Amino acid sequence: MSYTLSLIPVEEKEKLVERYADEIKYEVKSEIFGCCIKLLTDDKETKERWEENFYFISQNIRSHGRLYHLRDPMAPEDTLLYDPQSRTAFLINVAYYGLVKSLALSVAGDVLEEEHGTHSVHGACIDAEGWGTAILGESGAGKTTQTYGLLLDSRVRVVSDDWFFARVYGNDVFAYGSEKNFYIRADLSGAWPEFEELIGRADLDAEERGVVDLRSVVGKGRVLPMTTLRTAVFLRRHEGGPVRCVPLDPEEALEVASASGYFNPHLLVRTPFREEIRRRFFASLLGATRVFEVTAGPTPAETQEVLREIVLGWRGE
Repeated sequence: MSYTLSLIPVEEKEKLVERYADEIKYEVKSEIFGCCIKLLTDDKETKERWEENFYFISQNIRSHGRLYHLRDPMAPEDTLLYDPQSRTAFLINVAYYGLVKSLALSVAGDVLEEEHGTHSVHGACIDAEGWGTAILGESGAGKTTQTYGLLLDSRVRVVSDDWFFARVYGNDVFAYGSEKNFYIRADLSGAWPEFEELIGRADLDAEERGVVDLRSVVGKGRVLPMTTLRTAVFLRRHEGGPVRCVPLDPEEALEVASASGYFNPHLLVRTPFREEIRRRFFASLLGATRVFEVTAGPTPAETQEVLREIVLGWRGE
């Protein structure tokens, strides 16, 4: 979904904290790649999905960032505000849990990017026998659908289906998972019937999505905490023709990624300083990987065939 987020000064944040203090019914602290992110909400369903989605952390740990998720009849729908000084986000009259999740990850990413040399990547990450592949692309391109299709091959394991963190070590780029359980769409089983039982057990929300423990279907050993990235795929929406796969050199790939906002609409702070940090990181990532731009075909299965060739076939398997 598209939305507009406004940056606010810390003084306005303080006024909002005071305004909503009596509305908060639930407070939960969770760990997102070493950051303590605190949810403050009036909605029990959001609190429960959050607890299923993210890892537990001691409630005695002081938070690095905070999300206020509340209803306010005096505010417009989908009011999104962020104070970068205190790293506090306000999501007012936001019904979609996926946006809550994405902004929680982005707040953690704001901390990690500026202070810890760790970068956010809005995309899926899989591992095939020790070789990591990042699948990036615009919303609706099918990143998540294709990730689950790849998981039908027993050689493939998953680090993340939507968002991961990455660090550069010399010539290598390591990718790290960000969530305990994944938030998936019910229509996934339409593309891959093998996941129908998993969807059937999920507690779906109004958006026909739910947080699921993928380990119950693919096994505990196939959800990994990290991998080393060797391949990157830029996935494009279906444009009416067959699947198209074009290799990109690092310079071409960097310009495509930069022009696309690094495929991440949830970045909270967009200053020249942060843009330079992101450009340097993606230059390292795309210089360390084989890069392909894949335009999706008319069916998920046709796109899947090309992606499997990229992920597994190039080694003669």
